[in-house]
Amino acid sequence: MTTVAGRLSARDAVCVLTHDHKFDIPAIVAALSTKVGYLGAMGSRTTQLERVKRLTEAGVAPARLNEIMAPIGLAIGARTPQETAVTICAEIIARRANAEVRSLRDDTGPIHRVAS
Repeated sequence: MTTVAGRLSARDAVCVLTHDHKFDIPAIVAALSTKVGYLGAMGSRTTQLERVKRLTEAGVAPARLNEIMAPIGLAIGARTPQETAVTICAEIIARRANAEVRSLRDDTGPIHRVAS
């Protein structure tokens, strides 16, 4: 990412999808040093709590943590990888448009809902 970091702007998005803190933390720290308009990270609410702890230990200011959309995507009940990808794209579009939507980050309850 360091090769493109200087070119990232408010129109760009970074999505961290590794599910591994040893990759997630450096990638998020690097993305926070850019002007990227959207920064999202995959994982459960429990994973995000651990990620916040590790980011804080890595020196990320508490105010910057709110810039990370995690869990990533909109809270519309996506279950498959394809549906999850759509919710992530929709969240990016909504943030660019300043649209009021319910993100998983701001929602409560399970990320994946069981079909009724």
